[in-house]
Amino acid sequence: MVQPYPHASTTTRPKDAAQSAPIEAWRLAPLIAGQPTYRTGRWIGSRFQYPRPINAPKITRSLPKAPAAVMIHDMHGSVATLCLDLDTSKALKGVVDADAARLRVLLQSCGIAFVEDFSPSGGRHLYVPLRDRLSATEARELVEALALTATSLDPSPHQNITDGCIRVPGSAHKSGGHQTLVTPLAHAYDILRRRNDITALEALRALLAPEITRRRAQKAREAKLVASQRTGNMQPLSLSLATTSEAPLRRIARTGLYDTTRYKSPSEARMAVLNHFSACGWTLAQVQNELAGQFPGLAALYGSANKRDRLLSYEWTKAQAFTATGQKRMPKQTGEKHALINNTSQTLPTGGAIKSSSPAVHQLVNDLENILYAVLDARLQARGREGLSLRLLIRGLLGYMRAKETNILDVGCRTLAAAMGKHHVTIARLLPILAAASDGILTKIADARHKAADVYLIQLPEHYNDLARQLTWRKGRIHAIRPVFRALGDPAALVYEAIERAHHSPTTTDVSRTAGVSRNVVARALADMEALSMVRRDGGQWRTTSLNLRSLAARLGVLEDYQEQIRRNRAERAQWHAYLDRYRVLELVISETDLFDLERDEHWLPPDDAAIWVAA
Repeated sequence: MVQPYPHASTTTRPKDAAQSAPIEAWRLAPLIAGQPTYRTGRWIGSRFQYPRPINAPKITRSLPKAPAAVMIHDMHGSVATLCLDLDTSKALKGVVDADAARLRVLLQSCGIAFVEDFSPSGGRHLYVPLRDRLSATEARELVEALALTATSLDPSPHQNITDGCIRVPGSAHKSGGHQTLVTPLAHAYDILRRRNDITALEALRALLAPEITRRRAQKAREAKLVASQRTGNMQPLSLSLATTSEAPLRRIARTGLYDTTRYKSPSEARMAVLNHFSACGWTLAQVQNELAGQFPGLAALYGSANKRDRLLSYEWTKAQAFTATGQKRMPKQTGEKHALINNTSQTLPTGGAIKSSSPAVHQLVNDLENILYAVLDARLQARGREGLSLRLLIRGLLGYMRAKETNILDVGCRTLAAAMGKHHVTIARLLPILAAASDGILTKIADARHKAADVYLIQLPEHYNDLARQLTWRKGRIHAIRPVFRALGDPAALVYEAIERAHHSPTTTDVSRTAGVSRNVVARALADMEALSMVRRDGGQWRTTSLNLRSLAARLGVLEDYQEQIRRNRAERAQWHAYLDRYRVLELVISETDLFDLERDEHWLPPDDAAIWVAA
């Protein structure tokens, strides 16, 4: 179970609350409601609900004695007011307050006027009146997009056309007290009468483009899953849950809500979260940055900013000490023998001539990039859709080569798959094809054995030496698939690269020619990226913007997919390593029968993916 939200008597009154009587605030109800009626609430079992009455009472100037909620949609399903419900049942009050502040800044930046109130339980409501009514679908899309930016925002009132309702200012609350108006009463009347025009709403829609794109992709996946279930091609249950899965500790960091049967106090819950981040390799600066970003629940667990500033550094030091201790190898037991017959550890390089210096590796990568753009790209384009993946794969290998400063790569298929947003079976199929098509650039020099991956050598063939020296190196770094392009697709990655690494700002025709992608696909990718403010058009030429692609990827939700793929990879590796450990013989003496056993299977049957995901 999670801890309950604060009672009315324990919730302090916001400093910005307006001094208006409930009866006066209630008279705003007709300007907010979609219909001239309201519903009264009552306890039904263990839940407080607003059931549909046979004859709904009319909204009058008299304040209802029981908690009352007005309908959001009219009889035709359209919406005159966007109602943003920040609920303490979804996150701690500190998260609700942070979300409200974030939404205020967002709405004000678009020139949108709104009315705000707060409830005795600590929740808040923001009302955005519209001059022109929106259809239920359009309103729901906007509210769901806003919910992706605010953890405590409950979009359900806009998701139910027939029963979506919300308590308005002045209404009684189930725990006692009333909805209290934050906006001054006269100002609230003015906002609700003037209302917001379509221009401000379009500005909001443009600002929420990443979240709208993310939500549409989620709905497309859900529709595909439902269609596969109806046709009988049902996917594994874990696969259907993969798009919405979230690590429990990260959920605590996001919402501040925790299982009270597992953690007795907020202190224990936040220490568990900090241990998790420390084990994942985070730094204190990264944790501090995310307190006001995607993990406001962790900040709310401290209760106050002063307490957080006082304890965070101390608790982070404890978390690092704890995880460092946990990562140390256990001391060897008395009499334990450690000589292994099947030694699966990777052989360490001995140095010598094959060890290239760091400047030499970087120069080699620059020369290989020239050959890639001048020769290899054109050859791989002829392979169609497969060539598109091959082009990105060679870019990923060159990027890994530059990062590790070595031209001998032993990267596993799952590592490359996670970097490129593809399945590891696809990478395993593409690597031999790329080695054959690379004209001597990529060569396999050792097969995979036990825990070690295939080993590849990347070199510049002699017949390309002169061409590589004649061409000018390009600015910037080469990338395979950056996280944001998991959502936008492989063609968009090549289109963005053609703009980012061009010597001059290219036109659409130049981008199509450089990226090796058809004009229609390029136009589609440019339109998507322009809507997300990744690129801009200036006098017929395209330029990249200063937008942070990693933060955009987080807004598009692709980092969650990446983390899910990493989790699956770890589970599969653990199962593979456990299989290898079955054949470890902890004996110093090796007999002839230990070298080969006719009755023992020497091959590995790949485990069932569904079983792995369920087990993990």
